[in-house]
This record gives sequence, C-alpha cells and structure tokens, in this order.
Amino acid sequence: MEYNTVRFEKSEHVATITLNRPDNMNTYNPAMLNELVSILQETATDDGVRAVILTGAGRAFSAGADVKGFEGLIGLQKERAENQDALKLLNHVVLAIRQIPKPVVAAVNGVAAGGGANLVLACDMIVASEKAKLAENFINIGLVPDGGGTYFLQERIGYHRAAEIFFTGKILTAPEALNLGLYNRVVPVDEVLNTARDMARELAQKPPLAIAAGKAILNREAVPRLKAFLEDEARNQRIMVGTQDAREGMTAFLEKRRPNFIGK
Repeated sequence: MEYNTVRFEKSEHVATITLNRPDNMNTYNPAMLNELVSILQETATDDGVRAVILTGAGRAFSAGADVKGFEGLIGLQKERAENQDALKLLNHVVLAIRQIPKPVVAAVNGVAAGGGANLVLACDMIVASEKAKLAENFINIGLVPDGGGTYFLQERIGYHRAAEIFFTGKILTAPEALNLGLYNRVVPVDEVLNTARDMARELAQKPPLAIAAGKAILNREAVPRLKAFLEDEARNQRIMVGTQDAREGMTAFLEKRRPNFIGK
C-alpha cells in the first residue's frame, strides 16, 4: 500500500514508521492518522516484524495537530465534525500503539508537542535527542490535553508535577524529561535513530511470544484506564473547541501574538 504522509520500512524484523510531513513539523491530519492506524493494524499481525520504531522526518518528531488544517475545529472555516473524527482517529492510534503485541520504540528526533508528545508517551520505550523538547502546550490555545496525555503524565510523574505541566504549558527539555523518568535514554542528535534501531534489533531477537504476553500483562489494567481517559479528554475537547477562549487561542497562535483569554 502506498502512503502519502508516512514512510514505512521493514528490515531485520524491525518496522520503522516515519511521520513524513517535515515542512509542517510532521503535524498530523486525518490522512496521517488513518495511515498510522492502517500500518499499526498491518504490523500487529505481521510475523516478520518483531519490533517497531516510531520517529519523525526532519527536525521534529511531531508538533501535534495541523492547526492550519484544523482551523475548522474552532469554527473559523469548516464544520467541527472534522475535529471529532480527528480525535477518534488519534485515540485509535494511541490505543493501537499500546495494544500491538510488539514493542514500540519512539525515536524522538526533535520537538514533540501536543498530541505529538502523547504519541511519544504511548510508546513502550523512548530514545530522545539531547535537543528534543516535550510540550503539553494545549493550555496555550485554550484546549485540554488529548491523545492520552492526562493519563500518561499523571501515571508516570504524579499528580502535582503533571498538573504544573498541563496548567502552565511548561516545555520539558530532554534532560528534564529523562530525570522525570519519561525517557529511557537521551543521546546526541545524530545518534537517535541508530540508538533506537539498536534497541529495536535487540528486542527483535527476544522471544516474540514472551514479549507479546509481557506487554499484554503490563497493559492489563492500564488499557481500560487509558480508554476512559481518552473518552473523557475527547468529550471535554469537543466542549473546549466551541469556546471563545479556544477561538482566541488558535487565532493568536496563527497571528503569532499573545492570546487574551476571558473565560468564555
């Protein structure tokens, strides 16, 4: 199958999925999310693949949703139904990453922001560039986290630190994220993909049935909780995108100015 927004390669029992919209910092749109769902479903049943790498082309992993393409999310141009579809698709991708019976290694080559940050956190292991940044920056455009951010961050670093990051939009440097236990390794920029490949190749040499069973056990209670968080995030996001603050936040972002939020 031909893909337009991602690259998909297989070698030595390792599948590499590369988000491939580098001119747009690999922001995702419905087309990319649909392609990711398709690839993950295919890979889940491919006995020739024993480990997966998820990375981004160019200087970013993913800057999150394609804001210009999703202007309709806040009523600027299109119907908000597109946003609802995108939220469902994003949730499908996140759950597919957690439920695929193979280890998924994120190779974070640059910025991972918004939903892009949560695609990273959904992975089983994370290798990041020393210059990578992780940003749960939804608050800056009047939105709530989606893609499982409220689940992943609170689970891994606790309520108080997660609340600070969500409510302030604080951007985490790679050393900060490593110190919080969010990353497995931080390496020089030019070593990120090779390090992820070495890790994936090592995993591919392990017994696949045992890894699949181990991942299922680790996610036995996690996935049902994650699904509940995803549903709650999506429900609240649909409310947020209809607010004046979201319209102001998105407009200010596009106009490159500071937003003026009024609580409506």
